Amino acid sequence: MQDKISDTDRGLRDRKRANTHARIQAEGLRLFLECGFETTTLDEVAEAAEVSRRTLLNYFGSKEEIVLSAKAGFPQQVADAVAARPADEPLLDMVENALLDLARQPLSDEMKAVAVLIHATPSLMAGDQAKYAQVERLLAEALAKRKGLAPDDIACRVVAGAAVSILKLSVDAWLAQPDAPPETFGRAAFAALRQAAG
Repeated sequence: MQDKISDTDRGLRDRKRANTHARIQAEGLRLFLECGFETTTLDEVAEAAEVSRRTLLNYFGSKEEIVLSAKAGFPQQVADAVAARPADEPLLDMVENALLDLARQPLSDEMKAVAVLIHATPSLMAGDQAKYAQVERLLAEALAKRKGLAPDDIACRVVAGAAVSILKLSVDAWLAQPDAPPETFGRAAFAALRQAAG
């Protein structure tokens, strides 16, 4: 009986932590987008989220962490998109189609605004670049797994590195021309890569 009570208490604590995390993140993003990233303070975020500054700092070490947490799941989304592709696709086709599948998913207005905010803020851009290293690693591993190859297979690593470079360029191009479909530049870049390698 004691174990069941402990499990229940643990579940309640976990839900409370998840709710607090989500509330701080949501209020932080709202304030950064409405009032500006540089001018909004952690104290203002804490007040809006109805937590103390100390509690906020238990969840997020900085304003940058609050913003970048909105994209924390992206590396795994890329890996999952690769895992969903047919195993008999050539490596380059597999990664291109996986990224195009992701690009076609609807993006909320808030996430578009967050992307613009990150791109316009040097401290956020620096943190965002670190995410791409994780994307590249998970992408190479996902490609190798889908193909039944060794986790450090050189072809998978090379394709993952090229794909991440294209992904970065595609995001930059999309932010410069937000009315164009997100996959437009990616398609052109993969075509250019094939031509250069041909």
